[in-house]
Amino acid sequence: MKPKERFISALEKKPIKGLVPHFELAFFLTMEKFGKLHTSQRSYRQWNQMSGKERDLHRNEIADIFIKTAEEYDHSAIFIHPNPTTLEEAVKMVELIREKSGDKYFLMLHGDATYEIPNGDKLVEFIYRLSDEPDKVKIEAEKMVNKALETAQFYKKNCDLDGFALCSDYCFNEGPFLSPSMISEFITPYLAKLIKGYRDMGFYTIKHTDGNIMPILDQLVDTNPHALHSIDPQGGVDIKEVKKLVGEKVCLIGNVNCGLMQTGTEEEVIQSARYSLKNGMPGGGFIFSTSNCVYTGMPLKRYELIVDTWKKEGIYK
Repeated sequence: MKPKERFISALEKKPIKGLVPHFELAFFLTMEKFGKLHTSQRSYRQWNQMSGKERDLHRNEIADIFIKTAEEYDHSAIFIHPNPTTLEEAVKMVELIREKSGDKYFLMLHGDATYEIPNGDKLVEFIYRLSDEPDKVKIEAEKMVNKALETAQFYKKNCDLDGFALCSDYCFNEGPFLSPSMISEFITPYLAKLIKGYRDMGFYTIKHTDGNIMPILDQLVDTNPHALHSIDPQGGVDIKEVKKLVGEKVCLIGNVNCGLMQTGTEEEVIQSARYSLKNGMPGGGFIFSTSNCVYTGMPLKRYELIVDTWKKEGIYK
């Protein structure tokens, strides 16, 4: 099976033989590994002044870095971060990566259109709006989803995209930023509509949120995503418990503790990877991943340590 096929099998909770699929939402250590900046770390302030040839050179380098990262670490999927972040550039990057890599990898873009934790200076204002003008907030939520679905139709017509990562964060380590009842009023109905719309177009969906999702786990699963990411142990989320509660309904991705990868011992990092594999693999519907991404400042050797553990122990017989 191709990496893409293995990834889709996991999303669909079908049996797999051999290695568990693996990917990361982002791998920012491309400078350390390959001597080149990750796409989202590049500044193209003069993009509109560049010649077509110069833009093509940049696009090709970006596509090559995405593919090289996937090849180096045996990722089954690539989460594309277009730069510049226009609709047209997203389509060009999807098609360029597809042209270079064929049908080898599952390709996805960011596709969330639901409310998320606001920046600190906007949080109080948002909470006031929920109380003072709830109907207006809901109308805006509906419009955001409708616009995202229109964009998805554009992608469907113009590029070979497989799905979306829905990356609006809802939770702190202590729990959701709104009460579960408010989440059910202002967020999950619109998330459900968004996911249904994507599914109806043939796209796969991975719902990402960090933090303690346990108070709203049932709501998230009821919106019917193909997978949940990141099953965050720093938010007290235990993949063993989540697997028991909802593992028959949804694919699980993540749970390798990013905090330990930054500050823990090597043995703690290995144990976190093993725990994720041991409790995520049974019955299928599992994709190996960190509990967030491979972010700037994380020691590269720590990521390569969990990759080594995965290759040795993440094997279906």
